Amino acid sequence: MKPIIYMLFGFLLLSCNTKNKNDIAQSNDYDKYLITNPTDTTSKYFELWNKKIRSDSMQLTSFGIVGGEYNRYFKETGDISFLKKSERSLQRAVDIAAIGKEGYLRALARNYISQHRFREALEMAQQAKELGGGLKDSHSLLFDIHMELGNYEVAEEYLGRIKNMSDFGYLIRVAKWNDYKGDLDTTIAFMEKAKEKAVASKNKELLLWSFTNIADYYGHAGRIQDSYQHYLKALALDANNAYAKKGIAWIAFSHDRNPDEAMRILDSITKTYSAPDYFLLKAEIADYTNDDLNRMTNLDRYFYSVQNDAYGEMYNAYNIGLYLEETAQYEKALELAQKEVANRPTPESFSLLAYTNLKMGKKDAAMKIIDDEVFGKTFEPALLYHAAEIYKANGATEKVKELKGELLGAIYELGPTMEKNIQNL
Repeated sequence: MKPIIYMLFGFLLLSCNTKNKNDIAQSNDYDKYLITNPTDTTSKYFELWNKKIRSDSMQLTSFGIVGGEYNRYFKETGDISFLKKSERSLQRAVDIAAIGKEGYLRALARNYISQHRFREALEMAQQAKELGGGLKDSHSLLFDIHMELGNYEVAEEYLGRIKNMSDFGYLIRVAKWNDYKGDLDTTIAFMEKAKEKAVASKNKELLLWSFTNIADYYGHAGRIQDSYQHYLKALALDANNAYAKKGIAWIAFSHDRNPDEAMRILDSITKTYSAPDYFLLKAEIADYTNDDLNRMTNLDRYFYSVQNDAYGEMYNAYNIGLYLEETAQYEKALELAQKEVANRPTPESFSLLAYTNLKMGKKDAAMKIIDDEVFGKTFEPALLYHAAEIYKANGATEKVKELKGELLGAIYELGPTMEKNIQNL
């Protein structure tokens, strides 16, 4: 907390925690959602089907339903063990299915996507496509996977195959495509159409997905109030939605510059939700407030969490950043960055490889990677910042100047801790 410096005329002014009239996050809007209770990860419905599964079971319906329930528990708790249990159930369903196998293959592929096992997901999706049933669903899934793998021309081909302006699935994917192309206005226009479809359907899952995703896009566009209102809409549907709470915490931190409130929100989430990246955000906020003890505590909690082998490749990108910025383990960062490029040759992966080369003193190699694989192929501010650092090291002042202007317009997305770094480019 900043020191109180104004004590004139015998009265004490309020400290820095006083609400600014431009603050967007208002605690009275969401306090009721911060009362956290452990998620119920069982039900009579779940137990009914789970009891039908034995080691030699051929109860296909049981495996599919139980796999879906485990996946839901993962989304609600962040507990990786549920995602792995879902994988085992769905794999068993794939093994024994004679009819409708393509549906289980697609479900297993989506499980692999969640685990960042994109090449295995592609194999499952291709098998589902070859079986023929639910071809539109297979094409939609293949679009998703090829976008994750950086196969953008192939992804565009599959997008064309599912074109239907009245279909929710097509609308959210064409929105994602336009976001990749850097056309944020068109992205939002399609997402708003998709949201209308979700509202008309009254489907809770579609509504939650629509509200949280359009909230993200509004944030990218600088429409912070709209973003905030849609996170609140998501919480009105699901009071335990950790992603929506995290979105509000980011608004409190990055827009309102109220780190204490952001930390309060995140503390309420991490009592019952266990995804490791939430601890990294808490560490970032603690860094902003020069709270070294809290920062190190949350970094330790992150590192402890990701030691769980069940996470596999899910946190490689985060780990690379920490190896470069926190522990100076450049060889470890290089090994992971090379693995990411092999598994997922996207601009993000190449950016991490380039930045690792820069940190290792290989500035020429870093710039070649940026020129060949990143610059002009992405509009993500974090990746453009890496590019700017690399161009600065190589004396490419005009490119740095161009990127600096873009980055200054993306301070909200990058966060307050990056502002000084951008100013110093």
